[in-house]
Amino acid sequence: MPPKSRFTRLDAFTKTVEDARIRTTSGGIVTLTSLLLILYLVWGEWADYRRVIVHPELMVDKGRGEKMEIHMNISFPRVPCELLTLDVMDVSGEVQTGVMHGVNKVRLRSEKEGGGEIDRSALELGKAELEATKHLDPNYCGGCYGAPSPSNAIKEGCCNTCAEVREAYAGVSWSFGRGENVEQCEREHYSEHLDEQRREGCRIEGGIRVNKVVGNFHFAPGKSFSNGNMHVHDLENYFAGGEGIEHTFTHQVHHLRFGPQLPDDIVKRIGRKGMAWSNHHLNPLDDTEQKTDEKAYNYMYFVKVVSTAYLPLGWERTGNAILDIPHELIELGGYGKGEAGSIETHQYSVTSHKRSLAGGDGTDEGHKERLHARGGIPGVFFSYDISPMKVVNREARSKSFSGFLVGVCAVIGGTLTVAAAIDRALYEGGQRVKKMHSS
Repeated sequence: MPPKSRFTRLDAFTKTVEDARIRTTSGGIVTLTSLLLILYLVWGEWADYRRVIVHPELMVDKGRGEKMEIHMNISFPRVPCELLTLDVMDVSGEVQTGVMHGVNKVRLRSEKEGGGEIDRSALELGKAELEATKHLDPNYCGGCYGAPSPSNAIKEGCCNTCAEVREAYAGVSWSFGRGENVEQCEREHYSEHLDEQRREGCRIEGGIRVNKVVGNFHFAPGKSFSNGNMHVHDLENYFAGGEGIEHTFTHQVHHLRFGPQLPDDIVKRIGRKGMAWSNHHLNPLDDTEQKTDEKAYNYMYFVKVVSTAYLPLGWERTGNAILDIPHELIELGGYGKGEAGSIETHQYSVTSHKRSLAGGDGTDEGHKERLHARGGIPGVFFSYDISPMKVVNREARSKSFSGFLVGVCAVIGGTLTVAAAIDRALYEGGQRVKKMHSS
């Protein structure tokens, strides 16, 4: 018989000899049931370990010098594209007037004709003017009618197209009107084209990139220009209208978002944390409509923009979540998308206000005590403010690998302990029943 080891006294798992063990049918059933239960619970632990959850965090937004993209799709069924202008300005002093880059003006048929889209080939901005200049004498230099030539003129010091004359007039804050007695406009039939489009509508779709500071963008009629410290529009053609034609700023916001769109699967994953989400929670103005029959009417939307980041599992291994390259090198629609699937976007809340430029009280709205200011520019204005806080939705495993191992050990140990107790109870119960019958 081999000598006892010094560790024998420390053995907490004492053994019984084989002859002292009793195997029962109930014990076999309990063992098989416990094994199946262990397999089921271990699979549950594995699934829980592999599950990815989203942790929302709130922090101070420390970004500086960033840009922000605004994507829009808005219809104006009673304002033709020829009259509609999109301008952007912010508190940094940057002003983008007559924004065209990244934005399409889609001509729409009148409401009576169903408002369908007109052929997009007619929407290439400036195409008509460029076509007109091809037939001119190479030495031709059109006059600007007392105004200095615009900086973006095709030929320096000249106004060879109607658009350039209009630009020149805006540069010195002059009203342009229909272009009567302006050679370039008569040659291009500007007034005739304007009359043809009087009954049309317009849809603005596309995106713009702005500084991530407090600012506004607005849709208003006529060419915009600065008069002193004031931003004004040439409203002559808008109010002129025509027989049976009433321009108004009735509009429908099909879609308006700040930053890239979150994929639907990500939105659903974020929504599991609480209430069910949809992209409408990020973009509350989608599919909203406002109607008016007044020409001189103004709509204002006050938007509070909150930066929102989505960081997928493993984004840390690729370094920065967002590509650290100059925004000029990123195409429109790609700003905010990281190389590891991370997304920097924005959600917003909005309040709105509308008023007649003629002033008066709010009796029609059920508020007699409310007085509207008189004057202003007809149009639709979006004023946005940037929240100092930022929401970060970070993906993570629901538990660590060590937590998974602890869970597996707890499942096995706990199940076997309970199974042993049940087996013991069944055995003792069976033995007592036998004794009662034998006696």
